[in-house]
Amino acid sequence: MHRLVAEVIDEMGIEGETIGVCPVGCSVMAYDYFSCDMIEAAHGRAPAVATGVKRGNPDKFVFTYQGDGDLSAIGTAESIHAAARGENVVAIYINNAIYGMTGGQMAPTTLLGMKTATTPYGRDPRLNGYPYKIAEMMAHLDGATFITRQSVHTPANVRKCKRAIRKAFENSMAGKGFSLVEVVSTCNSGWKLSPVASNEWLEQNMLPYYPLGDIKDVK
Repeated sequence: MHRLVAEVIDEMGIEGETIGVCPVGCSVMAYDYFSCDMIEAAHGRAPAVATGVKRGNPDKFVFTYQGDGDLSAIGTAESIHAAARGENVVAIYINNAIYGMTGGQMAPTTLLGMKTATTPYGRDPRLNGYPYKIAEMMAHLDGATFITRQSVHTPANVRKCKRAIRKAFENSMAGKGFSLVEVVSTCNSGWKLSPVASNEWLEQNMLPYYPLGDIKDVK
């Protein structure tokens, strides 16, 4: 995903006009991987920081790069309200159904029955509630104009994901409001599976619950 975002920025020729915002968490090192301007935000606060950056620099292109434990957990309020306000930024959202960097704890996206460091017997809805789909939640907000869910587990899906990223970037540059590109992803270290087995588990378990495709596309 880092590579795809960087390729789209390069192909659009907007490196000098781009500002990325990455929060503490799985994306914390992203500023080492992009040559555009980058800002580190507190955990979950990237949409709020991006809002300030964009409003203070309306001629710049602004994006966030966030994990599911960030965007849909500690940062739920910032994410929802940035979308509701129609802030002209793009959120790149990595959904691997777990807190990948901090020890493999349950995330809001963790599937029922899925074992994590904090649900060693599997996620039980009576104790842990149900996973939720923040992309579908955002799609009901008038300020959100492009909401899509993609993956990168096959070459074909990588190509589709790159096209979705470019479309979100172009929409933002055209002033069309808030865009979210959710990417259903693996975390083979957190899942304790090999990369190959992780891809298979993603196809068999995550994609039925998090189906791929455009959820909202306001022309």
